Amino acid sequence: MIFHAVLVRPFTILRLLRGDQIVQPSLTLAYILIFAGLLLLVAELFIPSGGALLALSLGALMVGVTMTFFYSNDPSTGLITLVGVFIVIPLIVSTWLRYWPRTRMGKRLFLSGPEQDATVASMPVHLELENLRGRFGRAVSDLRPAGVVDFDGRRVDCITEGMMVESGQWVRCIEVAAGKVVVRPVEKPDLGDLESAFLS
Repeated sequence: MIFHAVLVRPFTILRLLRGDQIVQPSLTLAYILIFAGLLLLVAELFIPSGGALLALSLGALMVGVTMTFFYSNDPSTGLITLVGVFIVIPLIVSTWLRYWPRTRMGKRLFLSGPEQDATVASMPVHLELENLRGRFGRAVSDLRPAGVVDFDGRRVDCITEGMMVESGQWVRCIEVAAGKVVVRPVEKPDLGDLESAFLS
């Protein structure tokens, strides 16, 4: 077998150079390589190496698992090792994805931007819409539940809380969230009312 020749010959040559007795690699070496591969995989999470540690880790894991097939008397040993590696690696990766961004180093590496609602709400156009909160307007089109409302000559796209509003009906802005103006139908307002009164 090609793999057998490629894997065994380096060990054989090294032992001949040292004058040792020729002994083939054992299962112990296979499991040492697998353990080293897992350690290198964990190290890659903490030490940015540009993928070098990841490549070494994958190489050690592949060689270690393959050795369990070649140097065990029972083929099930290799299969159990292979399944075990395929269970341990996803556990390591999922644990890393869950907890790493919360660590001090993870917070430095993973930049978290502002929430989308906060970003949208801070745009100048949406800041102007905040002035509509509590004001009365008249529906220019049917609100089903979205449509256009006239606030003192300014036409604004609005949405109701779910109910339908006919064109021409009075509404009041009860909320502005992420650039969406939410209105509620009201009776014809008394212009003496304070439009900025708090709405529950």
